[in-house]
Amino acid sequence: MLHLDLDAFFAAVEQRDKPSLRGKPVVVGGTGGRGVVATASYEARQYGVRSAMSTREARARCPHAAYLGGRFHAYRETSVAVMGLLRSVSPLVEPLSLDEAFIDLEAANDPLLPDLRTETVRAFAEHLRTRVQEVTGGLTASVGAATSKFVAKVASDLDKPDGLVVVEPGGELDLLRPMKVSVIPGVGPATNERLRRAGLHTVADLERVSEEELVRLLGKAHGAGLHALAHARDDRPVVAEREAKSVSVEGTYETDLTDRRLMEGLLTRQAGEVAERLRKHGLSGRTVTIKVRLHDFTTISRSSTLGEPTDSTGTVARTARGLLADVDTSGGVRLLGVGVSGLADWVQDDLFGATAGSTDDDPDAADLPTELPDTGRRRSTWGAGQDVEHDEHGRGWVWGAGRGVVTVRFETATTGPGPVRSFPADDPALHLWRPDEPDEPDRTDDTDQARAARDENP
Repeated sequence: MLHLDLDAFFAAVEQRDKPSLRGKPVVVGGTGGRGVVATASYEARQYGVRSAMSTREARARCPHAAYLGGRFHAYRETSVAVMGLLRSVSPLVEPLSLDEAFIDLEAANDPLLPDLRTETVRAFAEHLRTRVQEVTGGLTASVGAATSKFVAKVASDLDKPDGLVVVEPGGELDLLRPMKVSVIPGVGPATNERLRRAGLHTVADLERVSEEELVRLLGKAHGAGLHALAHARDDRPVVAEREAKSVSVEGTYETDLTDRRLMEGLLTRQAGEVAERLRKHGLSGRTVTIKVRLHDFTTISRSSTLGEPTDSTGTVARTARGLLADVDTSGGVRLLGVGVSGLADWVQDDLFGATAGSTDDDPDAADLPTELPDTGRRRSTWGAGQDVEHDEHGRGWVWGAGRGVVTVRFETATTGPGPVRSFPADDPALHLWRPDEPDEPDRTDDTDQARAARDENP
């Protein structure tokens, strides 16, 4: 098995496309007061900036970094190129997100991999990393190769960035034993604390514990799974197609929401966006989930499973509002989200003839507010990092915006660092720029990093 992980992916794409940022700290994510870091370049990580950190804290640690919103068309385009390369090597490629995937080398049909001896695999992986750089315009990847997905994933993290670690068959436990138990998938903070209290700190500690004891400590499924991985036993195959598991929309708000009707209206609007995406891709789902992050950062999820799959805006919205009724929001809400899972590619015909996408099958939503109140503060339509084009100066990206002015640096991936110019925010010669791209559904699951990098305001 081979695990390939593109290094600091979002930030690396930004540095590739913005020559003036190469070698400098770059942070990608929500840029507002309540934004979250999606990815930090290695230059920014030297100052302690990490993924999932609040943008406020990141700015305090590294105030001189470039803070950019996400450009998902650029990330998706780069990911498609990499995944296409990997599939040309082996038919068994399992994307985990836009920037990482497993490859089953036993199924490979590349002439540069005539056998699976360690040195052959090492040489092939080096060649593959070179090809990744070529198809991405210079991005690097860290690669791990081993006899299982678990160990390959661990190996790819050992020599970042731009590293390669091949684990000899039979050497898996020698690699794992000194590592902390948190290296094992499924060992989060709660499990880690339970193991710590039991005196289990390293994989070697776990290896010495019987399966029965781990089952008593963690439960049957978790304990048995942890025991197997602690002994480097992982027979999970590479799954070539990973269907989307859910469709969701969420928003984080600059000030805490306290108006219950406004929350219901915002959920209704989000439900409409989710249902529209379902219909666009010919999908429906049975389970509606809402996500509510309270003023104190406590995150609450509530779900309801319907009798039949649906893509109806009204059904999703009514269910979401009903779930909100069970949540105490009196202290204020900073994030709301709606998702639909349990996806299928069919919808039960409505016996009463309502159109699946109809919005008038939800009369309770007619008078609900779906927009945030006007606070009197004018928000710029320009976001840092956006691709733009000026009728006279050509293509560039938004360097900063505010007080009715937008500042643009005119450069692209194929130019050197470019000049900076400022314009009125409503300059008719300045436009957003987007490449022509096919309208295809993204079948890989959204990651926490991708969600964090979306605009933090609806």
